[in-house]
Parts: sequence; structure tokens; C-alpha cells
Amino acid sequence: MFGYRVPAPNEAMLISGGNSKSAAPFRVVTGHGAFVMPVFRKVRFLTLAMCEAEVTEVCVTKQAIALTVRAVIAFKVGNDTESIVNAGQRFLSDQDQMSVLTGRIFAGHLRSIIGSMTVEEIITERQKLATEVLDGSAVEMAKIGLTVDALQIQSIDDMKLGYIAAMAAPHNAAIQRDAQIAQAVANKTAAEAEQESQRTQAEYARQTSIVQARYRAEVEAAQAQASQAGPLAQAKAQQEVIDARTELAQREAELRQQQLVAEVIKPADAEAERIRILALAEAEKMRVQAEAAASNNRVALDRMLIDQLPQIVKEAGRGLSGANVNILNGADGLGEMAAGLVGQGLSILDSVKRGLSTPPAAPAVAPEENGQAPVKGELTR
Repeated sequence: MFGYRVPAPNEAMLISGGNSKSAAPFRVVTGHGAFVMPVFRKVRFLTLAMCEAEVTEVCVTKQAIALTVRAVIAFKVGNDTESIVNAGQRFLSDQDQMSVLTGRIFAGHLRSIIGSMTVEEIITERQKLATEVLDGSAVEMAKIGLTVDALQIQSIDDMKLGYIAAMAAPHNAAIQRDAQIAQAVANKTAAEAEQESQRTQAEYARQTSIVQARYRAEVEAAQAQASQAGPLAQAKAQQEVIDARTELAQREAELRQQQLVAEVIKPADAEAERIRILALAEAEKMRVQAEAAASNNRVALDRMLIDQLPQIVKEAGRGLSGANVNILNGADGLGEMAAGLVGQGLSILDSVKRGLSTPPAAPAVAPEENGQAPVKGELTR
């Protein structure tokens, strides 16, 4: 609309001209628009935005040590009408002068405040320095319609005097010492952890090797047992065959020994006994012959009996040689059997003698007359 002006949100509209009822030379309008009559009214705009001023100043401390201090000030025109009027009267024609003037004001207060402090206080109490500078400049800034939002001390330099470095040396040494100690502790802890890890790995490897060796031994034992099962079974079977053959050979030897006893020893013993019996019979023959010679009246009879005795014994011996006789008591048993035969022969001889001594009831017929061969003796088995 013609003649209607509206300021920006960060601006104040200053309307001058006409009859003003206030003490201010112009009317201040913020946040809304206003009608401005052309020719009769004049409009100017004052920024209310945030502004910045940098200060780099060489200051001398209480200890007469020169320091270069660099600071940054954030400021703006106050929001109240009085501050806008004060700022408008001073900076409306050249608003950039606000930063220049603010820097100069703060530079003076910096020199004043730093001159009453030591380097150690400035270094360790920067916030205190900033607060004192703000407090000292507040009245002056209010007079020109400005308010300070923030003050930051960015750097403090002793211009290569080494004072600040010397101040920091003990702390740096302590910090480096602590850092070295911390690094040594960290290295030690890391080394211990590494050693522990290596020990754990070695122990694990040892246990793994033991288990693997045990498994290999069990596998090898099982394989060896399996590979030996066949030969062991074969050897066992061969041993059983050998034992059976040995037992069979022992039985064959025992049977052969029994056969040898039955076929060789017993017949030989029988033959020897037969010879002994014949010898006894011959001796008995000689004895009878001697008795017959002494007894003249029985010579013929004794001769006949003597002649029959060897035949009797011979027949007995023949029967003994052909018989399968088991001698139980060895040589004693054989002697008993021979004695029995001799005794039997003598008993027969005595019986014949007694029969001949008895007178015959009838004349005997000669054997030749009956057509029979004379019986010289008989042995009953």
C-alpha cells in the first residue's frame, strides 16, 4: 500500500519528521508496519542483528610481562526504545562503526583488567577475566545503546618470552610422567595379557596334543589288535592242532608200548620161564635117576617115570608158550606160575607111582596090542 512501511524482524524502523510528542528525535517502530507520508516523513532502518568484534591487544600484567591477548565480542543493539534511540543517533549513518567502537572499548578494559592480574591468574582464570571486562564495559556500552551477549578470550601469548611455557613445564613433565607411567602400566598389562594368552594357547595346544596322542594310541592299539586277531586265531588253531597231535602221539606211544609188552616182552618172559622149567625138569630127572639107581627094585619103574617127566614138563611148557598169559606181578608172578607147573608135574608123577605100586587087578594089555601109540604124558591147562 502506498506510504505503508514494514521493518524486517531484525530491524528497527526509525521515522523522523513532523511534530513528535516524545523527547526522541524520531519514532521507533519494531515488529509492525506504519504509514509514512511521503515528503513529510523520512524512514531509516537500524539493524538489530547480532554483530561481532575482534580485539587483539598487547597488555602488560601485574608482573610487567607483556602478553598479546585476542578476544571476540558478540554484541547487538538493545531491544528497548532507549537503546535503539541511542544507537540510532550514533550509528545510523554508519552502522559498521559499532564493531570498531566496541573493539576499542573492550581493548581498553582488557588492558586495565590484565594490568591488575598475574600471568598465572590470567591463564588459570580466563572466565574471571572475561566477567570483569564485561562488568567494566557495561555502562559504556549501554550509553551507546549496545548490549554484549558474550566475550571469549581466544588466546594469550607471551610473545616468545617462554614464561607461559615455563609455567607449563612442571605440569607438562608431570603429565608426561603420568603419561609414561600410564603407558608403562598399559604396556605391562598388555604384555601380561599377551603372556597369559600365550600360556593359555600353549596349555590348550598341550592338552590338544595329549588328547590327539591318546586318540592315536587308541586307534593304533585297535588297529594292531585287529591286525593281530587273524594271526592270533591262526596260531591258536595251530596250537590246538599241535596239542591234539601231541596227545594222539602220546596215546600211540602208550599203545605201542602196550603192544611191545604184549608182543615182545611177555613172549620173551614166557620163553625164559619155559627154559627155566625145562632146566628144573632136567634137574629133577637127574635126581630121580639118582634115586632109581639107589633103589634096585624100582629101577625099571623109575626109569619109565623119569622118561615120562620131561615129556610132561615139555607139554606144559608148549602150552605155556602158545598161551596169551598176563603176568600181573612181573618176575614173581612168572616164578609162581612156573612153580605151579612143576608142582603139578610132580603131583602127576607121585600119582603114577602110587598107581604102579598097587597090584593090578587084571593083566594089562600092551599098548602095541591095542594098536595105539603109548601115551607118555598129558598136561591140562
